[in-house]
Parts: sequence; C-alpha cells; structure tokens
Amino acid sequence: MPKREADYFRYFSSAPEIRHWGLGLSAAGFTRVPSGAVYPAGTHPADHHFNWSRGRVLEALQVVLITNGRGWLETRDLGRKRIEAGTAFVLLPKVWHRYRPDPATGWEESWIEVQGPLVEKLLRNAVFSPAAAVRRVGVGGNIEAALEAVHSLARHAGPGFDAQLAAGAFGVLAAWEKSRQIPAVRSRMAGALAEAERYLAEHLGEPVNIEALARGLGVAYSHFRRAFKLHTGYAPWQYVIQLRLSRVRRLLAASEMTLDDAAARVGFSSAFHLSAAFKRAYEIAPDRWRRQFVAKVGWMTRS
Repeated sequence: MPKREADYFRYFSSAPEIRHWGLGLSAAGFTRVPSGAVYPAGTHPADHHFNWSRGRVLEALQVVLITNGRGWLETRDLGRKRIEAGTAFVLLPKVWHRYRPDPATGWEESWIEVQGPLVEKLLRNAVFSPAAAVRRVGVGGNIEAALEAVHSLARHAGPGFDAQLAAGAFGVLAAWEKSRQIPAVRSRMAGALAEAERYLAEHLGEPVNIEALARGLGVAYSHFRRAFKLHTGYAPWQYVIQLRLSRVRRLLAASEMTLDDAAARVGFSSAFHLSAAFKRAYEIAPDRWRRQFVAKVGWMTRS
C-alpha cells in the first residue's frame, strides 16, 4: 500500500524574481480535516487565518480542491455554495470569502496561493472571475495531479522564490483553464478530441474533411464541432488554419523557403491563399513578417 504523505502547509517569502518570472508560489498545503474538528487550524499566519463569522480577504490568488468530504464556500459575489468532493474553487484577491467543511464529514483540501504579474493579467482577461469561481472537476483529474506535483516540491523547498515551484503553480492555473474548456465531456468524446488533435497535427499538409474525420472517430459532427471548440478555443477548421500558420512562421523564420513552397508544404492551395490567411491572423504580410524577423534576430543572410 503506498505511503500517504503527511499534512502540511508552507508559506514562502516574496522575492524580486517574481516580477521577472511573472508568477511565484506564495503558499501551498494539503490538509485532512476530520469530522467535528475545529476549522481552520490556529497555526496559520495571522494574515491568512480566519473564522467563519468574520471571513477573510487575501491579497493573492488561491486555488483550492476538495478531494474528500463536503462543506460550504461563501463569497461576496456568489453567495453561499455547497461544496462536494471533486469541486475546485478560486479565492480572488481583495474579494471577501469564507469556507469550511461540514462538521459531519470533514474534508480534504489541497491548495496553492500565487502572486505576480501573470495573476494580474489573468484576472484582467477573466480567466479567473467571480462568476465562475467554482467548478466541478472530479477527483483524480488534471487539477489534482497538478497540485500534487507542487506539493511534492513545496514540502521540502527552501524559503524563498523557486522557479520550479513557479512552474508547478503555472501548471495548476493551466489545469483550471483546461477544466473550463471541457466541462464534463464524456470519455468517448474526450478520446475522439485527443485523436483528432493528433491526426490534424500529423497530416498538416494534407486535405482535411472534418465531417469525415468525426465520422471515422465514431462521433456526430455537430457534437464533435461544439466539443472541439470548447476544448481548443477554435472551430476544427480554424484550428487547422492556426496549425498551418504556426508551421509557416517556423518555416519562414528558419529558412529562405518561398511562399509557394511553404504553401505546398503545409496544405494551402497557393501562396496567395497562404498570404491572405497570414494577414488575417497576424495583420502583416508573410514576406514583411520575415523581413522584420530577420532584421530583429540578425542571423539569416541573403544572397
């Protein structure tokens, strides 16, 4: 039987490196709260401790996953929400909140706290928003795995900024965003989406019939198209175009390949169609983009 890691929590001092890296882990923890236990434990720092009657406001962003038990979360914007095992929620900076386990069940909580310019940018772009601060993500999914990766480092890390911890924290934020893109997609559709992504990447330069691809994967095209857009942010054909344009940029940056050759390599019917798609996506013609890139990096020479 695998060994269960002990409960822990750690608070890390802020450091100037956070401004350079964009993100820093300021705290992390995993706690099993038994039924009937006093909550929260009185050993957290004064600026993080709270009680149910008073609540709390933080300066940083926290991501919390409940892996067992149940309880409640209440925020200024959401009101009171019932929280079950497999639910994740975010505590936004400068937003009043309070939460606690049900005394009849207790709960297990896994969490991190992050700060930095990246958090500020994600908040501005509503990746984390008051209206969508609670998500049903399941137990054993991406968010739990990402949190466990942070805990494995944080338990034994030094007291200051650590780039590996920052990278792990970014993985948790990415897993939160991923959970929005596929809200409870059925396993059959999830498998079809993964297979479609692999197929499109491996057959980039070939003609693509999206409806036929969906049929071959055993799913209805209308459902596939909707799920694909939730998963990637793009409709299937838009996704193909973005893949091709990304490949074109690499070809133009790394070689003196002509637009005709690049178009043929990635599946555009002509240099004209490649150029039109490139300008729509990047608001610059591909030849001009390459000239600017070459001038900036200064390593490609021309005859």
